[in-house]
Amino acid sequence: MIKNEKIDDGNHLNKRQNSYEVSRIIDNLTLFDDDMMSLAFDKNIPATELVLRIILKRDIIVKSVEGQEEYKNPLVGGRDITLDIHAIDIDGEEIDIEVQGNSEGAHVRRARFHSAMMDSRMLREKDAFNKIKDSYVIFIYKHDKFRKGLPVYRADRTVLETGEPLNDGSHIIYVNGKYRGNDDIGKLMQDFNSSNSNEMHYKELADSVHHFKETRKGRIIMCEAVKKYAEECKIEDKAMTTLNLMKNMKWTLEETLDNMGVSDKKERDVIAKLLQE
Repeated sequence: MIKNEKIDDGNHLNKRQNSYEVSRIIDNLTLFDDDMMSLAFDKNIPATELVLRIILKRDIIVKSVEGQEEYKNPLVGGRDITLDIHAIDIDGEEIDIEVQGNSEGAHVRRARFHSAMMDSRMLREKDAFNKIKDSYVIFIYKHDKFRKGLPVYRADRTVLETGEPLNDGSHIIYVNGKYRGNDDIGKLMQDFNSSNSNEMHYKELADSVHHFKETRKGRIIMCEAVKKYAEECKIEDKAMTTLNLMKNMKWTLEETLDNMGVSDKKERDVIAKLLQE
């Protein structure tokens, strides 16, 4: 009986420790973190319009916005993508906002791929090509992608021989997350780097961050998102370990998972992850 009570006490302490860790993570989240960013912008038209007005420097009316929207590749075995923030404006223009903290995630060829995937879904069978709407792929990168100190870098196709714009409607934009000028972009990047809603400049962003960090309902949703992300990271680690062991030990997949002591449920998750690689 005493032994069981000690075990229960240990489990209780572990749960309390895990709860504390999750709470600490949430307190430190900013809009550069996937969990916070996805929830803060999902269905949040005012916040999305604010960000786009500042970056594009024009009035824009957003009719829909989705966080973490998956685009399936039509090719068998082709790579799928998940758009961090997918917005469509009143004119039907497609906008993908990617919030990235590392250089690989903000690779210029990734921007090209995202742009192509969005374009491929715009026309129906027999639609004329001139009906395709403009598309924007916007990377809000935590660092200065091109290291020139500019707040924004805009990349549109041009005719090399003449220097004139091609005007094909494809736009790729990088925002410098380290920029701190005393202008709208500077204030926006300060807000993206802030973990405290009270220190943010823009109400549209502050309200959303406040909801998910400082209200009971929002905090519960954020806790679940953080726990899910932590579990996904564990699965990814197990998948990488599995691949390394199979290569180095010359084991089969079944032998590797058995030697790792992976449970049946986790085994399915690891195999599914391996199939995505």
